[in-house]
Formats: sequence, C-alpha cells, structure tokens
Amino acid sequence: MPRATVTGRRARATAIATLAAMVAGCGQPQPANVLVFGRGSDSVGLDPALENDGESFKVCDNIYETLVTYQSESTAVAPQLARSWEVSEDRLEWTFHLRTDVRFHDGNSFNADAMLFSLGRQFYEDHPQHRVEGAYKYWKDMGMDTIVQSMAAVDDSTFRITLKAPNAPFLSNLAMNFAAAVSPTAARRHGTDYRRHPIGTGPFRFVEWREDERIVLERNDDYWGPAPPLKRLIFKPIQDSSVRFFELRTGSIHGMDNLSPEFIGEIEANPELQLLKQAGMNVGYLAMNMDRPPFDDRRVRLAINHAIDKQSLVDNFYRGLAQPAVNPLPPTIWAYNDTIDGYAYDPEKARQLLREAGLEEGFDTELWAMPVPRPYMPQPSKIAQAIQANLQAIGVRAKIVQWEWGTYLDKVSDGEHPMALLGWTGDNGDPDNFLFVLLDKTAAQRPAQNIAFYRSDALHELLVAARSTADQELRTELYRRAQETIHEDAPWVPLVHATQTAAFSRRVSGFALHPTGSKWFHQVQLTP
Repeated sequence: MPRATVTGRRARATAIATLAAMVAGCGQPQPANVLVFGRGSDSVGLDPALENDGESFKVCDNIYETLVTYQSESTAVAPQLARSWEVSEDRLEWTFHLRTDVRFHDGNSFNADAMLFSLGRQFYEDHPQHRVEGAYKYWKDMGMDTIVQSMAAVDDSTFRITLKAPNAPFLSNLAMNFAAAVSPTAARRHGTDYRRHPIGTGPFRFVEWREDERIVLERNDDYWGPAPPLKRLIFKPIQDSSVRFFELRTGSIHGMDNLSPEFIGEIEANPELQLLKQAGMNVGYLAMNMDRPPFDDRRVRLAINHAIDKQSLVDNFYRGLAQPAVNPLPPTIWAYNDTIDGYAYDPEKARQLLREAGLEEGFDTELWAMPVPRPYMPQPSKIAQAIQANLQAIGVRAKIVQWEWGTYLDKVSDGEHPMALLGWTGDNGDPDNFLFVLLDKTAAQRPAQNIAFYRSDALHELLVAARSTADQELRTELYRRAQETIHEDAPWVPLVHATQTAAFSRRVSGFALHPTGSKWFHQVQLTP
C-alpha cells in the first residue's frame, strides 16, 4: 500500500522528537580528516551500470572511473582511464589507449579486458552477467544498443569500440556513470549482490554500508592520481531538510545538498557556513501516463498544463532559486528553444478543455510524489500539495501517493502511476541526454525512463537525425523542432529549472558544484 504523506501535528511532533534526540547526541567530535556529507536519501545500489538515481551516483562518483571524464567546471571531455583516444575518418572506430598504472581496489590490474567486461556485460546478450533483473537501464536509455556495433580488447592497453553509425554524443556518453570500469573479479564473485560490494579504480574505496544510516568510503592509498586529502568520506541520509540543516549548523555533518530555500538567508548570514550556487542543468516535471485514460487524450493533458500555477510554485517553494519551465530542456543547454510560449496558468481554459474531453464533472486520479528532496525539487511533498490544490480547482480530484524512494523509481518506470512528479539533472551537457533519454519512444519500454510513455514517430525521427550528425548548426535546428513537437503533444507539465545549491562548513575547501550534479570529493580538504 502507498505510504500516506505525513502532515500537520504529526509532522511537527516527529520533527521535534528527532531534533531532541539529536541534541542529546550533539557535540560528539568527528575523527580528524573525516568528512560527513548529509543528503536527502540513501543510495539504491552501488553498481554504476545498474543504478539510475542521483543518490546512488553521488557515491559512485567517488568509487569508480570511466575512460573519459568531464572537466572540473564544464561538460567538456577530458582523459581519465584512457590517456588518449583517436577516431577513424568515418567516425565509426574509436580506439582508446589506456593508462597502465591503474589498479582496482581489490588489487587487480585495470586493463582492456576489464573495460570489455564492464561495458560488454551491458551490451552482449550472451555475456554471463547480461541478464540481471532490471539491468542496464542507462545503457538502454542512452540508446547504446543501437549505437555500438562491437567492442574489443586489442591488447592490454588498447580498447576499441566500433559504432553502427556516427553518433555525436557518443564520447560524452562514455563519461557517464554507467560506463565506469568495475572489477571483473569482484563482479563475478558477488554476482547479483555486487551492487552492495563495489570495487572500482577511483580515489576512494568502499568500506561499509549501513542501510538508511551511512555509507563509508576511505582514501585509496594506491590511487594512480594525486591522493585525496580526506582519510574518510561518509554519506549520511537525512530525509528531513530541517534536521539535515540542524546537523550542519551543529557540526554533526560538514556539508549538505538539496537545500530548502527557507534556509538560504540563514546560511548566508552564518560566518561558519558557506553557500554554493550554480545555474542548474535540470528540469522538474509532472509526467502524465499516456497509457492510462484520460491522459491518452491531448485535451486532458493541455488542461493539466493550464491548471498549474508554476510561478506560484517558484515563489513559494524555491524563493527565487528556480524559474518556471517551458521546455523539457533547460535554458543552460545549447539548442534550447526560446521561441516557444509556455501554457499560461488559466483555470478557466483548463475547465473548458475538460468539458471538450467529456469530463464536465472532472475526474478522480492519483498524483505520485517523491518521498525525498531532489536537486530540482527540494520540497516535493509541499509541491505536490500545491499542485493538488490547483487540480482541485478545475475538478480534478488527485490523491497524493508516496512510496519509499527505490520503490517509487521502480513503480514509475513500470508505469503504475497515473501522474508522477520526477525530474532530471543532465549527465553530459548534450540535448540528447534530456530529449532522447526522457521522451523518445524507445525509452518508453518498461522499465522506462520515459515515464509519460509518450511515443511519437515524428519526435523519434528528429532525435535520431540529431544524434547522427556532428554538424552543430543542424543539430540545434533539429532539437529546436523536437521541442516544438513535445510542446504540441504535451506529455509533461515542465515545472521548474532549479538553481543547484549546496552548503558546507567553512572548514571545508576544494569542493565545487558541477553542471552534471556530480559530487566529487577527491580534492576536498577539512581543516581542524
């Protein structure tokens, strides 16, 4: 059964009891050189090829590495496990020359065979570890099966991937978490339980995971690059944003993300804290499941778009740290179409559209809401309640439903929702990563990233053409047309593009926000 939203007296009592318990435990000194990072939820798993949620990737960012990575302040591609690469004239054959001084955390050498195992288990259907329950969503949703023709370990330090056709975002895709190198020895030993026993090549190694309490990493003293200043890195899930902020102020944690906007002023005024802000490469949205009536009717989807007061959401729940969304693509991404006018907040127009759809009395439905704060939606329960009120005003009676975070993701990807709140932070800075991954018809196969189950042949043709050419001007035109098609069909209500935020103790230095939302701690220092 769905978990009811906790509100009113019960919520206040719970928060007070939690804070009281914490006060009793405050003042306990943290061990030297150990940083504790507070976040809104626990990870789902730690196998980078299996996971598709940001809380899992925050930890994976520090355990694993990929052939290429992103530069520290942009999504421009830089070498990592591959020291260099070359591409054939027809842009089909990509040859990567690997570092030869890298070891996995279990002591085994990283080489081309390990890279072939890591990507091959996702690609080859006859691979012993290919058929895993719910496996390799990212590989599928990035369209890698349709992109890659073959891959091979040429020798220990040379890895080659051959494509079926030229693909513009391919190299950027390889910097994403799903393309990380995993230890073949560990993956074979642990099998389906590997996601709880991760072994990578990164600057931190896994120590322990106490579910809903903490994940502990420690410095990899055998790291091929500069050793991290931190001895240990602890990720601590604290779902309630007030409690998370309380722990930051009292020094129980040293940093946090997914800030509730109400705390921004206090952070800025506190000389012991520092606030980090950056324009967000994200979108928060309401998806309408087009496989479920009445959302298969465009008039109903348009009515929902006209019913929701996005500006009020921004004013009340983001306090200036967001802007109302028009398109699925954020304005920070090239190819954003700024000529599209968003659907205006117009309850009367919404009621008219429902009448035209034969729903004069409105209808009953469910509005699914995330149980945890996300970078694009720091207060999902309150936002759901505001949307519920907007819908009630046009006769749509929406019951709010919430599930545990991992269960929520599983259920929406299986299409069990009528309407659901979700969002996306861009992985690689390419429009393809938003439009193809979230809205192409191939991403509507269960388990789906396209949780509107929107299937448009016209959109598919545009997106395939855009990823098949390296001509930036042509790609821009195709993506602008794609946004027009999506706007016309209205599978979503694009809600907001949120400013990315984090807060840290002044004792912390060396951390920087990244456009992808990645949380890299390899250069972070904690002073006494």
